[in-house]
Amino acid sequence: MVPFEYILLVISVLVLISISLTKVSENLGVPSLILFLIVGMLAGSDGFGKIYFDNVYIAQYVGIVALIFILFSGGLDTKWYEVKPVLKPAFFLSTIGVFIAAVVMGYVIHFLTGLSITEGLLIGAIISSTDAAAVFSVLSGKSINLKNNIKPLLVFESGSNDPAAIILTVLFIQFLQGDEVTALRVVLFLFLQIGLGSIIGLASGKLLAYSFNKFRFPFPSLYPVFAIASAVLIYAAAASVESSGILAVYIASVILGNSDFVQKKSTIRFFDSLALFGQIIMFLTLGLLVYPAQLYNVIGVGLILSAALILLARPISVFISMIGSKFKFNDKLFISWVGLKGAVPIILATFPLTAGLSIGPYIFTLVFFITITSALVQGWSIPLAAKLLGVKSDKKEIAGIPIEINENVNTKNDLLDLIISERSWAAGKTLAELHLPAESLITVIYRDDDYVVPSGSTQLEAGDTILVLVNKDNLENVKSIFNRMI
Repeated sequence: MVPFEYILLVISVLVLISISLTKVSENLGVPSLILFLIVGMLAGSDGFGKIYFDNVYIAQYVGIVALIFILFSGGLDTKWYEVKPVLKPAFFLSTIGVFIAAVVMGYVIHFLTGLSITEGLLIGAIISSTDAAAVFSVLSGKSINLKNNIKPLLVFESGSNDPAAIILTVLFIQFLQGDEVTALRVVLFLFLQIGLGSIIGLASGKLLAYSFNKFRFPFPSLYPVFAIASAVLIYAAAASVESSGILAVYIASVILGNSDFVQKKSTIRFFDSLALFGQIIMFLTLGLLVYPAQLYNVIGVGLILSAALILLARPISVFISMIGSKFKFNDKLFISWVGLKGAVPIILATFPLTAGLSIGPYIFTLVFFITITSALVQGWSIPLAAKLLGVKSDKKEIAGIPIEINENVNTKNDLLDLIISERSWAAGKTLAELHLPAESLITVIYRDDDYVVPSGSTQLEAGDTILVLVNKDNLENVKSIFNRMI
């Protein structure tokens, strides 16, 4: 038996190597998830590390736990006012779009490889959804600002389309196992996965926001711990009644992230780090599970299927599912290009293995190759595609000010983190002209990637992020001043 301290040594070294490679990822424009996978593959039995790992169940469990934290973090950062205008096309894209992509790829795989149509549809279902970890990582890591609400559409789609892919994957596995799959059973499965999962997510998000503000923990550091346990509980509770735990977690975190709650900024920062750690561990584990020598056997068919997925299935699914939306032709082309694959397809590819299907190992290797190809071809080229298609925005990402009052401090004051919009009455006014209520003070202004120490003659500009120290009795009055539009 391998000593426990040796296992800890190996894990820590691999994580540190992965972290150090993020700089390489930034310089080369290669998505970091690819480098994490490569580190895992090189550490495996076919690589330099000679670490033998073939436990599909452990890899699956690690992936699911990591996805819980990745999606929870993504939901906390999702701004509802940005998502709301694109909710309808995002929903169609994450449901109908997934189904169309799965069917198109299923028939392509059937005719190209000679596999049965059900086997082709199973592989199509596995690779049909975009991956939240990959999309969050690429769009956030490269600080890509996009026009026409494209970014919130892509983020929400990637966070909510996993249930559709899971449903299709499970159904096609049952077909291959010879189980009876009736229309009633399919409808019930859909309701449990999407309907009940959404209900659990909505209720959990409301309850979690209430709990954060109701409880008074003795230490601020307990709030992120409370959130961790809550995220896992939401997933487990939803999954235990056969609904989508992944969807429930994402919806709950979106509800929480768009609510005011104690220690919000510190909790969001904590989950940003936890999500990154989850990505590293997940991709390292999945990389260890792959034998690089086996990838040579699928290079030819893998490249053709990757091209079919990127250039055929994804665009068809996007243009059909988004019929009637307000997005322009170039917008849809760009959305088609950002069909990144990542951890979710690889995790779904372990389902045929755990189900004991004879084709399972082939599916896993093929899906792994397609995922790497997708990330390499699409991931690095997203900024270029945004520029060529004219969807890149010159506006800078508006950052908040990472300061908040410890809720255990007994004070009558609070800190407001506000953004001056282009139509705000306050834009162009000096601080003296604002006539803020007594016991209200603008303490810092964040502008052009710098912090400005304000005075009475300082003029506010559209896009400024300001931090206001204000008496709690005057909160609504101060908010109304900055929310006044012209």
